[in-house]
Amino acid sequence: MAITPETRVHDLIEHHPYLLDFLARYNTAYEKLRNPVVYNTVGRLATLRAAAELGDVAVEDLIEAIEREMAMHRIHAEPAVGADTDDTEPDTTRAQRLEKLKEIIGSLHDGASVEDVKAEFDHLVSDVDAFEIAAMEQALIAEGMPAEEVQRLCDVHVAVFRESLDASPEAPALPQGHPVESYRRENEQARRIVTSVRSSLDELEKAPAGEAGPLFERIASQIEDLLGGLSTHYIRKENQLFPVLERHGIEGPTKVMWGLDDEIRDRLKSDLASARSRDAAGLAGSLPDTLRTVDDMIYKEEKILLPAALDALSNEDWDEMAAGDGEIGFAWTETYAPGDAARTPEAGTDTGSPAEYPDEALPLTTGALSLEQVDLILRSLPIDVTFVDETGRVRYYSEGERVFPRSPAVIGREVRNCHPPKSVAVVERIVEEFRAGKKDTAEFWIELGDRFVHIRYFALRDGDGAYRGVLEVSQDVTGIRALEGERRLLDWD
Repeated sequence: MAITPETRVHDLIEHHPYLLDFLARYNTAYEKLRNPVVYNTVGRLATLRAAAELGDVAVEDLIEAIEREMAMHRIHAEPAVGADTDDTEPDTTRAQRLEKLKEIIGSLHDGASVEDVKAEFDHLVSDVDAFEIAAMEQALIAEGMPAEEVQRLCDVHVAVFRESLDASPEAPALPQGHPVESYRRENEQARRIVTSVRSSLDELEKAPAGEAGPLFERIASQIEDLLGGLSTHYIRKENQLFPVLERHGIEGPTKVMWGLDDEIRDRLKSDLASARSRDAAGLAGSLPDTLRTVDDMIYKEEKILLPAALDALSNEDWDEMAAGDGEIGFAWTETYAPGDAARTPEAGTDTGSPAEYPDEALPLTTGALSLEQVDLILRSLPIDVTFVDETGRVRYYSEGERVFPRSPAVIGREVRNCHPPKSVAVVERIVEEFRAGKKDTAEFWIELGDRFVHIRYFALRDGDGAYRGVLEVSQDVTGIRALEGERRLLDWD
């Protein structure tokens, strides 16, 4: 059942009875639905749009909350994939299997050996699918286990489940341009490069010291190619796929995987530096492990992340992603997915034609502008602007001089999910300081390759001083820092 603002409350609850209790907990305005008379009269007529107005919430937030609840209900209530639903025993429900998985992995985190845990897994659970592994990681994080700790032993988790994952059904064929097909194609290229790097490293170990120069150059070039492609692959995954999974209540695995992505990028940068400085010992001690982590990430994507996503997301979700993937781009190819120029209204980037908007000017503090003019100004700013509202969700980003990658999927995403795990705590602290009125600005500057980037956060407050959100402003100031002397207006030609 597709959920839209026009979905009727009664029809929704008839399809998913557990949502009656959820809605009553979610907003006190909906407690009246427990009254059979109200449920069978008002509930039959009211749409989610009308319910959102009654509860004084945004209809998008209401739908998102409902979809999250449905996702969690699915995790805890559905029978295991592949189970015979006619003969399924109570102990094979997802909820009980999930508890078993959590107990097994919990003992691993407490110090049990992989061999003991593997034996227990084989004894208690005959098979496990990608969705259950994702649910297990999310449940562990929700119960207080730090995402970094889940990340630290993620490889061991996969080792425990590998036999079951290897026995999972073959991945379905997908049309060219489907986001998952693009991820798979890029992973295949990454495998080829990894194989080439390993071959070059073997040659380096056997080469006489005086003849190693060309091999160092070749390895540096191969690592650079791998790093560049994987960076694009990971950025698209983190900014396109992860936000949609989060809207369906799948957050834990995205946090863990983003942290692992960062680790791989950091390792490749370090190995690239070793190759460029011709540090044979450094390469020999680090690069093989780095290549293994790349292989492992490919395995995790193709055996856990992508199957779980295919299981959880709708065709509409995939269409939305395909429309935004081209904003970030693809690894090792200039080919964009079919339909990459398409934008959904919810994406927040299709401004439409000027005729769609009224001609009346919007009264501003120091003037008045039409909606078209506001959009033109914001799109032409020589800075990268992102607005996060008072609820902590991204509501807008500019299309001027982009410093950091953005795509339509970020709209509506919680800002804490827009940053890698290692920096989330700092972002949350900045927001809380702003919200509490203790600070109004935060300023940073970083070097990205040969670029010098200036980043500032500004607390936004209304006329009464109430906190209304955060404005992030980023700017590549490399050229500005290099300016000398002066150039006056009259000097322009």
